[in-house]
Amino acid sequence: MTAYAVPRTVPLMTSPHGDSPPHEPADVVVRCRDNPSVGVRFRDRFRDDQDSARYTVEAWAPGLTARVDEVVAWFTDPDLAPFLESLAADYRGWRGERRWRTDNRDLAVSAVFRSGGHVGLTWTLRPWRNAAGGWGASVTTWLEAGEQMSALAAGIRHFLTASPGCRG
Repeated sequence: MTAYAVPRTVPLMTSPHGDSPPHEPADVVVRCRDNPSVGVRFRDRFRDDQDSARYTVEAWAPGLTARVDEVVAWFTDPDLAPFLESLAADYRGWRGERRWRTDNRDLAVSAVFRSGGHVGLTWTLRPWRNAAGGWGASVTTWLEAGEQMSALAAGIRHFLTASPGCRG
């Protein structure tokens, strides 16, 4: 199932309860300005060690709510933040589709550039991809190629790398 958001989304940094403790990174939310019922949220980040972080991704649209827990970000491999930063750096556009995914493919993002300076990000959640009866869900959000993409990239970088948030 794919839900397409109306253009003009705004990345917002929020916290689950309105204000994050200083040691916790804020949730990162990408929401459609014209249709707030479509969006993606990154939340509940924690670190077991210095090499990775785990987090939850939620996606929603009319008739769709999806959640994947413990998505893994490895700090030794190219991750979501550098992918989004490269999209923000190419604010004048590109041809075709650019793709990124986690190593275990629980989360994938594809990006396209459209005239008018908009980037379409399709967020695909697919937990347990090898399990019988597995599922997948996608939503597409649109952002302005300049400031909104830069703000999203910076928000994701902070979310993934802020410390401490370690368990143990």
